Amino acid sequence: MDNSENKKGHAGGPPMAFSMPMYHDFVPKWIRPWIYVVLAFCFQFSNGMYLGAMNNVVGEWGIMREDVQMCLYSTLIGMALYFPVLFRMKFRFSNKLLLMVAAAVIVVCNLLATFRLPLPLLWVLCVVCGMAKIQGTFECMSNIQLWMTPKRDFGVFFPLLHIVLLTSIEFTGYLAAWFAFDMHWTYMHWFVIGLMLFVLLVQAVLTRPFHAMPQIVPLKGLDWFGALLWCGFWLQVAWLLNYGDWLDWWHSSQFRLVTGTVLLTFAVCLQRMFSHPHPYFEPAMWNYHNVVPVILLIGVVEALFSCEHVLEMIYYEEVMHYADHTYEALNQWSLLGIWEGCLFSLGWLKLMRWNVYKLIAVGLFAFAIYAGGFYVLVDSNINIEQLRLPLIWRGFGYAILCIAFMWCLHAIMSFEHFFQALSVFNVLHMFVGGLVGAALHGRGMKYYVADGFSRCSGYIDSVRVSARSVDFPQLMDGMVEGFMAQSIKILFGWTLIAGLFFAVLMLLWDIPMVRHQIKHIPSWPIVGMRVLRGFQRQQKLKKLRQQRRLSLIE
Repeated sequence: MDNSENKKGHAGGPPMAFSMPMYHDFVPKWIRPWIYVVLAFCFQFSNGMYLGAMNNVVGEWGIMREDVQMCLYSTLIGMALYFPVLFRMKFRFSNKLLLMVAAAVIVVCNLLATFRLPLPLLWVLCVVCGMAKIQGTFECMSNIQLWMTPKRDFGVFFPLLHIVLLTSIEFTGYLAAWFAFDMHWTYMHWFVIGLMLFVLLVQAVLTRPFHAMPQIVPLKGLDWFGALLWCGFWLQVAWLLNYGDWLDWWHSSQFRLVTGTVLLTFAVCLQRMFSHPHPYFEPAMWNYHNVVPVILLIGVVEALFSCEHVLEMIYYEEVMHYADHTYEALNQWSLLGIWEGCLFSLGWLKLMRWNVYKLIAVGLFAFAIYAGGFYVLVDSNINIEQLRLPLIWRGFGYAILCIAFMWCLHAIMSFEHFFQALSVFNVLHMFVGGLVGAALHGRGMKYYVADGFSRCSGYIDSVRVSARSVDFPQLMDGMVEGFMAQSIKILFGWTLIAGLFFAVLMLLWDIPMVRHQIKHIPSWPIVGMRVLRGFQRQQKLKKLRQQRRLSLIE
């Protein structure tokens, strides 16, 4: 996929010289971009709430796991929602002001999140924190983009960007679990507050106000009410998918009520999108070639990867009885795969310049190896070291797929709509696809565990426990663990089949004959009539040639 034609205005023309004029002159030039790399990591470590300490928050506050998960999804919604206005903010305010405001907002949000606030208020707080997080990260990375790739080659920028993003995600979970295990879960919030104070200190001492544009671009024309509508819609969708299993889906009147309001909100969003002169998401964004299949495939892949948050967590907590700290420490092995996947994508897209569809297939095959590894290994009597290799493959596949999908959107869309598409991409990539997959995996766990008990209930009833020296509670605990391990194995098997199916589908999609040369085969009578007309045409040509020969002889 060639993206050179679609990037007019920001990728065309001669390479621009890299400079960072926002720094004071006494700051050495060689260290300036590295400072912004550190600041980007600082922003990426921030969140509204931290899932590594979920069990501690649930136990102390007396709330459900779904309540804490909703905080995470609210943060992700804030990040996704803010993408279309990132450049407008960059062209309106100075670099120093944007970074300092983002850091200050994260300080306030992390401080307030340590208090037992009402859940709706906490979710709004997390939305704001997500906006500040993506604003700070974008401002740091956009200012060092020319340092990373002087020609703005996104085959270089996206892999390096995802090293920062995915490394921060994995390490944040470990830090939160470590603080909760050795100290208190609020120490992660205080740690992030310290990082943001460091950001404020760097900006106050080392930088000066600098505008990316010679002339300030006003924020006039942005559809803020449309953004608010889409935010409400996504929060409602996240609420439905997050609490649906606990409420037993449409058996709950509360769930049915929220479903109706979701449909109403979505209708209003669509009406505004097609009627407003400058909607927050323009309808033209969906007119690009292959944008809909790519967006849908992103959602499917995220649904597959939800087994990381459902099946793995159930296995670690209910079967192996690992603590959060142990799980997060084990999960750090995926960092090796993430770094390898980013470097592999860099070589594929930049050095070899091979087809991105095959790269997606490689990522899906890596995911299939991960799912197959857990399918083989899942048991209640394995060593923790045996799980490292599948986790490495999971990180490898996930890094490749994140980079490949972002590259696809960049290649098929113009700069005008790219950040709007990134917003939709991150909605599916960050929470909708994962929530749909989590709901399916959760439903599968209920079905297969119940099925296991129903198959073995007859044998349990026939055992004379009183005549045997059997610890019945211990026996039942072992049976429950066995049924759960068996159910997890079955679901990993189905996930493995789905991953292989979509990997083969991507390989078939990339075959030119399949994409361009397959034609509609008509019915046999039509084929016969075409053959007959061709035969009659040949007979007429023969008669014409004979007549010409006779005329020449005469």
